[in-house]
Amino acid sequence: MTFDTASRTPERAGARQWLGLAILLLPVALMTADLGVLWLATPYLAADLRPSGAQLLWITDIYGFLTAGTLVIMGTLGDRIGRRKLLMTGSAVFVVASLIAAYAPSPEVLITARALLGIAGAAVLPSTLSLISHMFTDPRRRATAIAMWVTALSAGLAVGPVVGGVMLASWWWGSVFLMGVPVMLLALVTAPALLPEYRDPAPGRLDLASVALFLLAVLPVVYAIKGLGSGSPAWQPALAFAAGTVGTAAFVRRQHRLTTPLLDLRLFHDRAFTGALLTLLIGMTALNGVEYLVPQYLQAVAGQSPLEAGLWLLPGAAGLIAGSQLTPVLARRFRPAYVLAGGLLLSLPGYAAIALYEGVLTVSLGLTVIMFGVAPISVLGTALAVGAAPAEKAGAAAATGQTAYDLGLALGIAFTGTLAVAAYRGEIPDEAPAEAKDTVGAAIAAAERLPDGASLLATAKDAFTTGLQTAAAVSAALVLVTAALVTTLLRHVPAIAAAPADTEPEPEPATETREPVTTAD
Repeated sequence: MTFDTASRTPERAGARQWLGLAILLLPVALMTADLGVLWLATPYLAADLRPSGAQLLWITDIYGFLTAGTLVIMGTLGDRIGRRKLLMTGSAVFVVASLIAAYAPSPEVLITARALLGIAGAAVLPSTLSLISHMFTDPRRRATAIAMWVTALSAGLAVGPVVGGVMLASWWWGSVFLMGVPVMLLALVTAPALLPEYRDPAPGRLDLASVALFLLAVLPVVYAIKGLGSGSPAWQPALAFAAGTVGTAAFVRRQHRLTTPLLDLRLFHDRAFTGALLTLLIGMTALNGVEYLVPQYLQAVAGQSPLEAGLWLLPGAAGLIAGSQLTPVLARRFRPAYVLAGGLLLSLPGYAAIALYEGVLTVSLGLTVIMFGVAPISVLGTALAVGAAPAEKAGAAAATGQTAYDLGLALGIAFTGTLAVAAYRGEIPDEAPAEAKDTVGAAIAAAERLPDGASLLATAKDAFTTGLQTAAAVSAALVLVTAALVTTLLRHVPAIAAAPADTEPEPEPATETREPVTTAD
């Protein structure tokens, strides 16, 4: 096993490849920026559209719900119809859905638009990664390009809250959805000239039954994870998880029987591929168990405005960017397992700072250390997953890796978030209003209505801090588990510089044209 197992002779990347990479990075940054601005816009759209509690939850969650559920399907579809074509189709759908969301007259319309945005995002993300895998065949250049891909995610995370705060200060809540329109239009216009088309030369027929079974396998599990995090009755997540388990068994059985499966399960026979997925899954669980609580801490406990909270989050995004750029440099000298494990251990002081101390500065610096240490997971985890797959399966491999990434983020909210909520509720006295036990925001609203609400307000803030510290401690334990898995499953993978410079050329090169390639059924 080498770091790059694609059977192609590495080629030197030229100006067209690097310009094409720049175009690919724009929609990638938009994906995370779109999430950040929605979190800030939620109070404003709630006041305008007046959604119910369940509708507000779906407005927030359905994007990730459908993205995680359709990523593998979209990645496999891109291998069949062409990755550039799928990227352009997803970009076009994203533009239309953004316009619908910006001017949505009701919660139902906004939920529908967010669902379309999730499906479009599932088409865009694996397309960008698989195109990078095809455009940059040299392992070192590919690792650099993927590091820039992760940097784009970080930049979106950094810019999103700041831009969202500025836009919300001047325009209505729907304006935050419009910032993606010019980005996607630029990608649509320039893609045919700068991006190559690539598809599996012998993809076989798309098995629609496998598509249905995959959705039955993944979507109930995602729903169960989100149900745990949202405090749904216990039987609902349990029933959803059971349905997902049955769907998974049926999906796996069918894939073994097909000549051209939707997801080639043989990819999981490679230790590097499986290790990369587990690293992405558990590592992102540890990260998001803290990351999604910090903005709430800054606003609800520390009293920061959305714009001020966004500025305090900038050091964390900068740490992720710095770690992403440093990772390829280290991976050229050291084995990926050592780089990943070293980063994970380096993140432990950040988790410890948040678990043991309070204050805006402490939380911001702790998150910065965490983001810097976790950065190698996004860079090398994705690179290992894509590099372990044959060239014609890169789209499916990239999508599977992104699914593990997204499921890890959902697990972070569900598992560590559930523990944080339990710790919060345990600190709220029984005599407090019932709604005060739900969220810190509800407790603050209840305290404002009470003549002696100062005591409840202080208690709620202390309780939320306890919940954040509990989540940080649990995440630190998950980091240790991830480091052990990395050193066990990935220690045989050589450093990038150790990958052989030349390989046998593939017998039949994949189709590469400057115009979209169509695939006959």
